[in-house]
Amino acid sequence: MRHDFLVPHLNGETYSHKPPLLFWLMHLGWVVFGVNDWTPRLVAPLFGLACLFLTRSCARDLWPGDRRVHDMAPLILLGFGFWTLFSTLTMFDLMLAFFTLLGLRGLLLAWRRGGVGGFVLLGLAIGLGALTKGPAILLHVLPAALLAPYWGGCLPGGPAKPLYGWGRWCFGILFAVIIGVVIGLAWAIPAGFAGGEDYRNAILWGQTAGRMVKSFAHQRPFWWYFAILPGLLLPWLVWPSLWRALWRLKASFRTDGGLRLCLIWFASAFAIFSVISGKQLHYLLPEFPALALMFAYALCHLAGTEGGFWARALPGLLTIVVGLLILIVPVVPIIPREPEWFPLLQNLWGLPVIVVGGWLLTGRFDRPEPRVFRIVLAPIMMVTAVHLAAAPALNAVYDLRPIARQLKAWEDEGIPLANFGKYHGQYQFLGRLTRPLAVLGQNHGDEVAFLNNNPNGRVVAYYKTVPTRAKPLRQYRFRQSIIAVWDAEAMLKYPNLGDRH
Repeated sequence: MRHDFLVPHLNGETYSHKPPLLFWLMHLGWVVFGVNDWTPRLVAPLFGLACLFLTRSCARDLWPGDRRVHDMAPLILLGFGFWTLFSTLTMFDLMLAFFTLLGLRGLLLAWRRGGVGGFVLLGLAIGLGALTKGPAILLHVLPAALLAPYWGGCLPGGPAKPLYGWGRWCFGILFAVIIGVVIGLAWAIPAGFAGGEDYRNAILWGQTAGRMVKSFAHQRPFWWYFAILPGLLLPWLVWPSLWRALWRLKASFRTDGGLRLCLIWFASAFAIFSVISGKQLHYLLPEFPALALMFAYALCHLAGTEGGFWARALPGLLTIVVGLLILIVPVVPIIPREPEWFPLLQNLWGLPVIVVGGWLLTGRFDRPEPRVFRIVLAPIMMVTAVHLAAAPALNAVYDLRPIARQLKAWEDEGIPLANFGKYHGQYQFLGRLTRPLAVLGQNHGDEVAFLNNNPNGRVVAYYKTVPTRAKPLRQYRFRQSIIAVWDAEAMLKYPNLGDRH
């Protein structure tokens, strides 16, 4: 353990892909509860939970006194299967969503109350968002701040213009950005000097510019988000009552500043990320509270009766189909080249999903709240069932603890260790390794140099089929591959033994 909290490291090398806030919070959990593998996994989900409360707070700021919208907005957000799934994963974007909501809350406080408090909150959100995922936070909050003339004048219960004029409003935004930049640079500048020139260039320019101009990872066409958005809106996408309410919502945008703000919030980020070359599903997570707020307003104010059976039954039928898939996937060959671990799936977890789907088919309600509550349970049950059904299989095929423990035993004996091919640090925590693994096969001659300098070394390599011209010291199954560990003698005797087969 390096005890270096200024510059993140991975396998002994500086790690420039993300700022350190998530890693700091993980270490904070270890300080309180000791080193374990469960507190790091709780960080991002806890931010997702906090987002539900902040979404309710934003609804209260947008539509004061409209308690139905206040209560429904977080339920709608939780009901997005996309949001619920990512709430169970350790990623940066739920944290970024939290700071986006916090920044917009500060923006609304500044509009309604005046003073500097709201802009200070916005600045803190920008700074902490920058420490979470870099300057991307600005793409989520600045459009709404700069387009305040469009939404502020018709914000329900708010002043027609800033309490202290447009000039001071713009100065307040600049003040907030400066606060955010100062917070970000308070880490980036000393970290840049401590990490060296390459690390400094990466954190101050390379990562952001590389993804925006010509992504070095996740390159996708401009229309990609348009193609995948319908899937991200499930199960709300298949509830006709909601879409009828949204259709009636068109006229409300002319008079309601809260809806205008939500539209700017979502549409601006959607357009910007469509233009940027690097695209991932979770980049849009910070915009889903905006959709939840608009959906909640539409349902509370413009939803009519549910209509016939088929109009209200589609969410239930979708849930039943998912439950049936969980039941039959392990036993019915519906997927070509099924992984060998498919029989380990616990398919009976599909039954509770089917039960929830059947419950959705029952009842007809004059108000949307009871139906919303039922629909929200569907993605929660689906995600829970998928995790529980897959857990035994994934634990079996993704378990790296045996090899990590063996590597630790060799490290304790003083044996040099290396990894052939790109290394993601997957053994360091599991094995509590204290020294980095040498990475081979990345540069010409690095393999021979390591083997000659470390005749008692061990090399980890990855295969579909293990070469038969030598016998590995250890062999492990991982996913659809095999991990083999070779001694230096075998690697020297058989050149290119580490190449994938």
